[in-house]
Amino acid sequence: MLLCLAHPAWAGERTSALLDEATIAGLASEISGATAKRHLEFLARLHRMRASAGFREAAEYLAASLKKANLEQVELNEFPVDGEIFYGTQRSRPECVVRGAELWELAERDGEWVARERIVNWDASPIGLAQDSESGQDFAELVDVGDGTREADYEGKDVRGKLVLAAAQPGGVAPLAVDRFGAVGILSYAQNQKTAWWKEDETLVRWGHLGSFRENPTYAFMISLQRARAYQERLAKGETIKFAASVDAEKRAGNYTVLTAAIRGSDPQLAEQEIVFSCHLDHQRPGANDNASGSVALFEIARSLKRLIDGGRIEPPKRTLRFVWPPEIEGTMALLASRPEWAERIRAAIHLDMVGGGPETKAVFHVTRGPESVPSFVNDVAAHFGRIVNEQSHDYASGEDVDYPIVSSEGGKEALLANFVPFTMGSDHQIYAEGSFRIPVIYLNDWPDRYIHTHKDSPANIDPTKLARAAFIAAASGYYLSRLDGGERDVLWAELSSASLVRSGELLRDVATAERAGDLSQAQALRSFHLWREEATMYSVSRFFALDESWAARSRAHGETIASLVGIAASPRDPSPGAELVYARSARPVGPMAVFGYDYLEGHLAADRHSTLGLLAKGGLHEYEALNLIDGRRSVGEVAILLSAIAGPVTVDELGEYYEALAEIDVLKRSR
Repeated sequence: MLLCLAHPAWAGERTSALLDEATIAGLASEISGATAKRHLEFLARLHRMRASAGFREAAEYLAASLKKANLEQVELNEFPVDGEIFYGTQRSRPECVVRGAELWELAERDGEWVARERIVNWDASPIGLAQDSESGQDFAELVDVGDGTREADYEGKDVRGKLVLAAAQPGGVAPLAVDRFGAVGILSYAQNQKTAWWKEDETLVRWGHLGSFRENPTYAFMISLQRARAYQERLAKGETIKFAASVDAEKRAGNYTVLTAAIRGSDPQLAEQEIVFSCHLDHQRPGANDNASGSVALFEIARSLKRLIDGGRIEPPKRTLRFVWPPEIEGTMALLASRPEWAERIRAAIHLDMVGGGPETKAVFHVTRGPESVPSFVNDVAAHFGRIVNEQSHDYASGEDVDYPIVSSEGGKEALLANFVPFTMGSDHQIYAEGSFRIPVIYLNDWPDRYIHTHKDSPANIDPTKLARAAFIAAASGYYLSRLDGGERDVLWAELSSASLVRSGELLRDVATAERAGDLSQAQALRSFHLWREEATMYSVSRFFALDESWAARSRAHGETIASLVGIAASPRDPSPGAELVYARSARPVGPMAVFGYDYLEGHLAADRHSTLGLLAKGGLHEYEALNLIDGRRSVGEVAILLSAIAGPVTVDELGEYYEALAEIDVLKRSR
């Protein structure tokens, strides 16, 4: 029996201007971090790589749990992969089947080499074998090649028929060590992603990768820095170190499995529109925070919303709520590229990737905006609910009585202290927002995390309280958007205009910094970009309801206020040659140039052209946003101004050269 409990805050001041108190109370009380963690403990037992039996088992487990919770349209969608099929710009990566792998260090006794110590055992810890390793069986001597990615690393060393000890990721070592110099395999002690705690724990074994499309099969084992240092000391003394390496693995055709479920919208006119809650279900075992945490938070959102709706404790959504568990990036690409009609129904996406890191992980929780090239008010909606959790959890941690501390009896009591940050790349959110789809996106994530992609990313380091708080922010944001129909546009306007003025203050600070540095062109680019972004944000509500003259008039007036505040009336023009050229996106292929394990531009453009593109040297954000800003109307000069403000200075020549390269491979076409 469901009880509708009275709540002291209902008669007083509202906690949220966007959701009524009964809904806030329902979400805060129903969402359970402890329940989410129980599911996480199961998922962390599985090696959940794309197109694998472990991934399929995880998806089937969640599907059964969703059906038990009475979710609708629970489906395991299958997309074939074989290394040749493309889903937009994503080249499908075949299934990597591992039947077993072991690495034994040998010792010489009475003139024979016998087993001394087992270093890697696939069954015990699959992270010890690099992803996309293939079969091999060798008795081989070890040679230290330092980083292993430069020719100089191999000078004076004979590695043919041997194993190389390398500091870099196997994918970067194999072309020289194996393909060119004849090594049989790799022992990599590649360290974790760089943070303040980088290399601090020398016992960490990091997840490793070989290329998914290698023509020359090989294998690689992953070991800790501590073990590598010991080998290096022994080798430096002239000791011979030998191993018995055995890998039984192959790459073969399979399927990406994408689990989806829904809560059907109640409004006949809006139910065909969808709000998507997304995560990624894959990663190495244990992969607790990355990303079993997002996967179980997503399940808990679906379960809680369905229970609250069925129990009459909150109103049903007007738009359909869709929940998606794919393999990271490549599964989302397969789904959106294969089902364009489904992508067109999505009004916004909320993506959860690493949302449960406890104190040991040193994680900082982020409410991250979508890309600047896709301005949207949905980012301000997420920030609204993030601030509520920040304030409630801070006051609770300080000893005050609050209505919604959102605390698990098995978790922490500290304040959430969520950071509200600009767009960062690295997960499925960038696919939803990519220029082919342009879906506004909210991204909830932890960074840093000292244990990401290592054997210590375990359930012991996951905080149920944090899982619940992240789920609350996502659930409240998505539920609000599912019911938004313009009926409370005055309240929404107040939220958006105040957030815009806060950003304007931040913009003035950035402009002042640029001017002090003497970079007047960058200062002007920042002003121009800000005016465009704020106007576009105000009009972005048109994805959810028709704009009336009142909203349009207020938007015009607000734009004039922003222009006056930042000191610009119109976008400047760049007189450089080529600045007036206009490009449009071709209908196919959809997706960004850099996807998972494959670079579409590099794969289709002549190598001598690719290596000369100056824009690529500036980094992934420049490349991503440069393509996103193409709309068939904006000139190269206009894009250069916006991109300089978003990602850092870029010239018309650099941008024009990049666009011409994309036109050569039919990603873009010149429209003027």
